[in-house]
Amino acid sequence: MKKVFFSLFALATVLLLVGCGNNQTKDAEKTSASAVTGQKVKDTYSKSNVPTVFIHGYGGTLNSFGGMIQRLSSEGKTKKEMVITVQPDGALKVDGQLSKKKDNPSIQVLFTANKDTEWNQTEWIYGVLKYLKQQGVEQVNLVGHSMGGVSSLRYLTTYGQPNDASTIKKFVSIGAPFNDFTESSESRDDVLNKGPNVQSSRYTDYRNGITNVPSTLPVLLLAGKLDASTASDGTVPLNSALATYSLLKAHGNPITYQVFTGANAQHSQLHENSSVDKAVASFLWEK
Repeated sequence: MKKVFFSLFALATVLLLVGCGNNQTKDAEKTSASAVTGQKVKDTYSKSNVPTVFIHGYGGTLNSFGGMIQRLSSEGKTKKEMVITVQPDGALKVDGQLSKKKDNPSIQVLFTANKDTEWNQTEWIYGVLKYLKQQGVEQVNLVGHSMGGVSSLRYLTTYGQPNDASTIKKFVSIGAPFNDFTESSESRDDVLNKGPNVQSSRYTDYRNGITNVPSTLPVLLLAGKLDASTASDGTVPLNSALATYSLLKAHGNPITYQVFTGANAQHSQLHENSSVDKAVASFLWEK
């Protein structure tokens, strides 16, 4: 009986160990699969030392792009290295330093007079890009939300790519009212193909200065709408956010657009939207 008992016990022990081994193998396979998946995701994004400059909208603060930069940093897609605060007289207060490492560095630009005009913001953007050029930065990406997008495109249509400033490699606008807040009954397709019928003075300025924009500059327009029946993000009409698509396309610019729908596509939530994060990262850094 003792021999039978010990034999049964030994057999049960072997089966138990085999079972644990199988579970460990499965867990190892899962870990390996996750590691491989993670590696693939990581390798999808290229890394360089070209900084991405984030410009907030009207009344914006450190929080405006702070969340997006933090989320993208936690995913290993960028690294926040500098904050540049522009005073009303154009003086710059610089916090941080560019490492010149290939970590897709991010620079957050803040305007102390955050409710000033787009013309002043345009000059301040120029001042930031001149400072960066002096620091040896040849190229930057530019991301602007709302008025930050408006002022960024005004900079491009006014100055193009001046030799004393960093060259803009890619440009992203998020919920920017390029045709001001002009309401339009035109379909989205009509605006994308022909531009807006009713054109604001802002749009006219873009049209008049389009030849200053390098035709090779890739552009991404991101826009929001609250629901399927609302052609607005609650602040900026959809047709205004997409107004410059046909203008830039006809100029030869590689241009794409994306429209987000839902509560997270509300104007001030666009830069808190994980889908917008993904679109920005894909456009700027995806291989």
